[in-house]
Amino acid sequence: MAAIPPLCDFGWRAVDASVMGTDGQQHSILAQAGARGLVIAFICNHCPYVKAVIQRIMRDAKDLKELGVGFVAINANDAASYPADSYGNMQIFSQENAFPFHYLHDTDQTVAREYGAVCTPDFFGFNANSELQYRGRLDGSRKQEGITDLRRDLFEAMRQVALSGQGPREQVASVGCSIKWRENA
Repeated sequence: MAAIPPLCDFGWRAVDASVMGTDGQQHSILAQAGARGLVIAFICNHCPYVKAVIQRIMRDAKDLKELGVGFVAINANDAASYPADSYGNMQIFSQENAFPFHYLHDTDQTVAREYGAVCTPDFFGFNANSELQYRGRLDGSRKQEGITDLRRDLFEAMRQVALSGQGPREQVASVGCSIKWRENA
């Protein structure tokens, strides 16, 4: 069953943490920000929603970088119950797709809980002051690839944030697989 996150809580402040990346290094989440903002994407390796749009996620991350908006992806799924989302498989997934951003492993799920992440993919777009301005979908696709000329909701919203510091007031929630929480957490 698909999970749908709540819409944007405008002005909510991004929380920093140091999280292990697929490159074997610890990375500060907020250090990934560009001069004009940051997108934090909760994704995973096995989700059909993520797999359907991973190339467009990478395209948007590259295009947003040109606008001064940084990008980082985080996997918080319980790898014990979902081995496809293990750290080793994250490394393979990021290498196979040549991610142009850091892919971080939230092993204890504290970051996902702090952000209130609900699904994969779940996008959080912050302005230069680390204030939430976008919590919506990548585009109109779902578990299948969708047409190539879909409106780029995340990109257009973050372009607006980069130029004005403010996100669009009308946003469409992302849809995806639920975060796979640990039983004893």
